[in-house]
Amino acid sequence: MIKAAAHDYQPPPDCPRCPRLADFRHRNRICFPEFFNDPVPSFGSLDARLLIVGLAPGLKGANKTGRPFTGDYAGELLYGALRRLGLAAGDYRARPDDGLILNGVRISNAVRCVPPGNKPLPDEINACRTFLVAEIAAMPNLAAILTLGQIAHQSVVTALKLKRKDHAFAHGAQYRAANLALIASYHCSRYNTSTGVLTAAMFDSALGAAKTAAGL
Repeated sequence: MIKAAAHDYQPPPDCPRCPRLADFRHRNRICFPEFFNDPVPSFGSLDARLLIVGLAPGLKGANKTGRPFTGDYAGELLYGALRRLGLAAGDYRARPDDGLILNGVRISNAVRCVPPGNKPLPDEINACRTFLVAEIAAMPNLAAILTLGQIAHQSVVTALKLKRKDHAFAHGAQYRAANLALIASYHCSRYNTSTGVLTAAMFDSALGAAKTAAGL
């Protein structure tokens, strides 16, 4: 695994790579000056054995708080499941200073900046993949990746230089990529849970499989 240079895995503040996202951040600074409004850094140690990759920050979730999956419904499900499985300790209180600690886990997103309508464009996903590739390379103990949703899954598959047709997205799907296990889950969004696409038990099962694959 190629070693990444320091901070190659984190976009710079006010990253200019995606003009549409940069413009959206600028407008959000005017509308919500108290929000984080920058590329959201990953949460957890680079020494973690399990990397969880979501889609992108939510406008009033991670874009507000500056921590992945913090401040919106998806975070309640994700961090609740992590605590149930012993992968997190402390109380999740939907803010970055709540003292929550991850155990052997790091959390990131395929796209680090909040997209309008929670929908990043293909060129934005591609532009941000550089940081995902560098992040994976910067994790010396990484043993498993859990992808949340099809877009995140496909971006990770591409980052690992795998063929999408051989690593299709499906909830609970598991693949091997050299020394890494790749596990897929439906995204823990309110829409997926409210429509019954994803239940807490289904999510716990996928996360449990990722925990086992990571040796945690």
